[in-house]
Amino acid sequence: MASLDSKHIETPHETRPFAAHGKMDVVTLGDFTMGRGTFEPGWRWSEDVKPIAGTDSCQTLHTGICVSGRMTVRMDDGTELTIGPGEVCVIPPGHDAWVIGEEACVMYDTGVAAYAKPS
Repeated sequence: MASLDSKHIETPHETRPFAAHGKMDVVTLGDFTMGRGTFEPGWRWSEDVKPIAGTDSCQTLHTGICVSGRMTVRMDDGTELTIGPGEVCVIPPGHDAWVIGEEACVMYDTGVAAYAKPS
């Protein structure tokens, strides 16, 4: 059974830097993990996280909400979606993604237990 607990995202349990262009702040409470990704202008999964993940495309299921900036996601089958502020999203495994424009994209994501974490 889960216990009552909290932790402020400004003091995460862990910060995982990307190869460049941002980071993922991670809070884990019991078996629940929440991340706040800050994807800076120029961030692209295939350049900033692929070297960490070691896979051809992102194999993480993401569920979350974008709070600022914009990001385009391209699935391995070519399907694309651009996500912006206030949009709740589900992103299945098998994708690349990149920041659109000159504003950092900030997303809260529950699919980050192993995301951007070196093996």
